[in-house]
Amino acid sequence: MYRKQVRRRRAVLALLVIGSFVLLTITYGRGSNGVQRGVSTIFSPVQSAADRALKPARDLVNWFDSTFDARGRNSRLHTELEAAREQSVGAQAALAENAQLRKIVGLDHGGAIPSGYEPVTGRVIARSPTVWFSDVTIDVGSSDGVAVNDPVVNGDGLVGRVSSVIGGSAQVTLIADGSSAVSAKVVPLGVQGVVRPAVGDPGSLILDFIDSAKHVHRGQDVVTAGWRAQGLSSRFPPNIPIGEVTHASIEEQEAQQQVEVRPFADLRNLDLVQVLTGGSR
Repeated sequence: MYRKQVRRRRAVLALLVIGSFVLLTITYGRGSNGVQRGVSTIFSPVQSAADRALKPARDLVNWFDSTFDARGRNSRLHTELEAAREQSVGAQAALAENAQLRKIVGLDHGGAIPSGYEPVTGRVIARSPTVWFSDVTIDVGSSDGVAVNDPVVNGDGLVGRVSSVIGGSAQVTLIADGSSAVSAKVVPLGVQGVVRPAVGDPGSLILDFIDSAKHVHRGQDVVTAGWRAQGLSSRFPPNIPIGEVTHASIEEQEAQQQVEVRPFADLRNLDLVQVLTGGSR
């Protein structure tokens, strides 16, 4: 009797298992039907409630993902922008330096520098700490052939002269310094005088001791005279551009024998210069 009961129970269990497989096959093997809709109807509220309960957590995780991703993109863009800015600044500096060098070469080839001089190009590495911009230090010296009293120019014209020199550097006294005096002439008139700094105005020069019988006019150019007499000569070769006449009233010329001159070279912002070595010392 006991064995019969066990066999019946096993048979019923086997039928239930088989029936369950058949039911699942029918439910998910077909499209939507009544049984599937019934199961969905039963469990849909539970699933909706779970979705609503888990939504803040999912939103928080998505916010962190988006934030970290945005920060990563921002960091990459910032790095790329810095690299592009450095390349742009470097390119602009190279273009500016190239323009200065072209102007210096143009001055050399334009006949302003007479034969007998050996140009040595240098860079300004220190400036006068005063507002007068009276001197600068350059990165070429006696080891490059530079000597005291050598003229110094840039692409625009006369800058000054070498006042002291050591092996790898030299000090240049600018034409705006109070001790500076350059023999000069006005072209094309040929009126001669001495260029010196204007008192109280480091950006202006004065052409002094001119012949009051010949009137100088605004806009005329002033160049070095480069005189030579009785075995003596000027520290500067002739015809190096100095500046342009900016104020030349007839009254001041007749009374004071002077006119105002604006230097061609920007003495406040010197960068590349050229020392004219050799020649007359």
